[in-house]
Amino acid sequence: MRSSSFVAPVLLAALLSACGGSDGPTDPGGNANPGGGNTTAGSVKDDPSFASDIVPIFSQQGCASGGCHAPPGEAGLVLSTSPYNALVNVASTQTRELRVIPGNANDSYLIKKVEGRAGVGQRMPVGGQLSSTDLANLKNWINKGAKNN
Repeated sequence: MRSSSFVAPVLLAALLSACGGSDGPTDPGGNANPGGGNTTAGSVKDDPSFASDIVPIFSQQGCASGGCHAPPGEAGLVLSTSPYNALVNVASTQTRELRVIPGNANDSYLIKKVEGRAGVGQRMPVGGQLSSTDLANLKNWINKGAKNN
């Protein structure tokens, strides 16, 4: 019985340590890169900059190049030139939903696509998913008004 009195606290400690963190936008927990895609170095920011924090996500994921969203642009979306003007308050050609609704990340088509909640097409980025840090920064940027800063 002596070994079971040692094993129980060790198992409890292991279980509790695995429960830390959350997946909320301002605290992504420890889920650094669940889909195996590229990750943008950095941390979750309460009020991310479009130029410094958001555009690099598109670049590092390959969204703005190759056969994805470089000219002519898959689904009519070109991210390689003027990405802000292609996203904010612009309707998707697939569903007519707004790609980015300032102040409303949950209903923005961009977030639906990267979370796999869109009713059409496939999850973005193709072949993976954003890190929890990148997703949190996208959501925070949109929820803070999707500023062109």
